[in-house]
Amino acid sequence: MASTREFSSGGIVIRERNGVVEVAVIRPAGKTVTALPKGHIDPGENAEQAATREVNEETGLTATLEQKLGDVKYVYRWRGNTIFKEVEFFLFRYVSGEIDVLTEQMRKEVDRAYWIPLDEALTKLTYPGERDMANRAKAALAVK
Repeated sequence: MASTREFSSGGIVIRERNGVVEVAVIRPAGKTVTALPKGHIDPGENAEQAATREVNEETGLTATLEQKLGDVKYVYRWRGNTIFKEVEFFLFRYVSGEIDVLTEQMRKEVDRAYWIPLDEALTKLTYPGERDMANRAKAALAVK
């Protein structure tokens, strides 16, 4: 059995609305999960650039990177291969754009992008590593 390493990058985009901190989340195409925007690091990109691009492509938002939150590491199987995956996550602050206004091409990857309160993200994000990143974002915001 072959094994491969993959590196991706993603972000937690936050905004404050009516006194509530909200997070931009996505529902990937064909899935019933709540996730954070993330994707592969393209050739010539660093993790920060990839996270910024993925956030924009998958949510329709422009955001400024504030800090690194941490890494999520996991293993999955794909077509008989074992994939060792590492995703770097960053905290972003919303600047502009309308959530879920995506290109036709991105609709092949993302069914829906939407805002949820950060406190809900702590339990509603499907993947444990992403819930951990939401907790880290909440802690980072508390010290500012």
